[in-house]
Amino acid sequence: MTEDRLAPIPESQWTAAQRECAQEIIDGPRGAVLEPFIPLLRSPELCTHAQRMGEYLRYRSAIGLRLSELAILVTARHWSQQVEWAIHAPIALREGISEAIVHAIGLNENPQFGQADEQVVYDFSRQSLEEKQVCDATWVAAIAHLGEHGAVDLLGIVGYYTMLSVVMNGARTPAPAGARMALPKL
Repeated sequence: MTEDRLAPIPESQWTAAQRECAQEIIDGPRGAVLEPFIPLLRSPELCTHAQRMGEYLRYRSAIGLRLSELAILVTARHWSQQVEWAIHAPIALREGISEAIVHAIGLNENPQFGQADEQVVYDFSRQSLEEKQVCDATWVAAIAHLGEHGAVDLLGIVGYYTMLSVVMNGARTPAPAGARMALPKL
């Protein structure tokens, strides 16, 4: 990766709209303006809407944190997105996704799942990204495990983290300083 195209804007240079957006992020569960929002802050209205959607999808989705973290890792691997991987791989481990699964996803290999809901989320996420649709069998399995609300939230998670990945890849946003887990290069 080369130089960050949209490096952090010094707080003293924020516009009123940027300050309002940043404060909403700081006052929320994230507690700080993290890497995904650094490039987005150039468009305060987009950033505000994106962070609100992300707050719901990350912290309150119908599928819960363990499964949403799995979907985020699949999306990060698909887009080779170092920031999302660095942030979410440790959270996925903490939430109960096995180290073997995280490692396999990082290497773009098919993990061995012990839990059916994890297999469904993995298949659903991969198909959404790679095939641009979800096959009937995977859809039926997702509805059985997650319900319609969960399936829609899962689509939202994959779409939202795709948007963040595209923004950060375009901006060349570097992974957080001191990140413990780097996404393997393929």
